[in-house]
Amino acid sequence: MLDATTRSGGTATASRRAAATELAVTVPTVTTVSIVTSGAPTSVPPTGLLARCTRTLLSPWSRLSLLLVLLAAAGASVLLFQPQKLLAHGWPPQLGGAAAAVVFAVAYGLCTVAFVPRPLLNLAAGALFGSQLGLGAALAGTVLGAGAAFGLGRVLGQDALRPLLRGRWLKAADGQLSRHGFRSMLAARLFPGVPFWAANYCAAVSRMGWPAFLLATALGSVPNTAAYVVAGARASAPTSPTFLIAMACIAVPALAGAVVAWRKRHHLRLR
Repeated sequence: MLDATTRSGGTATASRRAAATELAVTVPTVTTVSIVTSGAPTSVPPTGLLARCTRTLLSPWSRLSLLLVLLAAAGASVLLFQPQKLLAHGWPPQLGGAAAAVVFAVAYGLCTVAFVPRPLLNLAAGALFGSQLGLGAALAGTVLGAGAAFGLGRVLGQDALRPLLRGRWLKAADGQLSRHGFRSMLAARLFPGVPFWAANYCAAVSRMGWPAFLLATALGSVPNTAAYVVAGARASAPTSPTFLIAMACIAVPALAGAVVAWRKRHHLRLR
């Protein structure tokens, strides 16, 4: 009896001691885990000088300022190097054939970004490479220059300029370009009174997509570009039928565009 009681008492005592020991071991573990969990590092946005400078440089107005600086530098380079001398002095003799046409197309694109008038470049393409190769080089340069201007305007200027589209006419033009990009840009390329650079940067500020812009530019630029290239290729024979037809294709759309612009202006003044 006594032995059994002693055993049972010893067992109960041992059980209580084991439970106390387990509780003593468990409590610090839980406390330690909670401390580690509560001390976990959180992501804090950087607030140093470098971060502030980065945000300032990437702000919309900083990017727009960079675009204006690049365009001013491009215009200054045109005044310095005078690419129109190609019409008088010709292409460098060490370049010829397809390689020369490729180089000319790249130079054509860069010149259009720098606001060089496309008619001058188209005449040079015809005079230097003839009708067929000159037309291919001029169209390639047209699409290249339009894509470069569109990309610069979209990346550097869109975020700063879109909040300024508050007037009724500006909102209407933006909505037309954004919703009907291909049709609007095709009409702008076919209409002779719309400056090439203006159409590029207006499209960049809108929400027009890249495929619609480039395809409309390539198709809409064919008639006017072909007329100037053929006129440049046949400039040595100004009385030939080909030259006269090319000049008519240049003069008639320009005259029609001037009449349409004058009538629209008169209509707006009446309203």
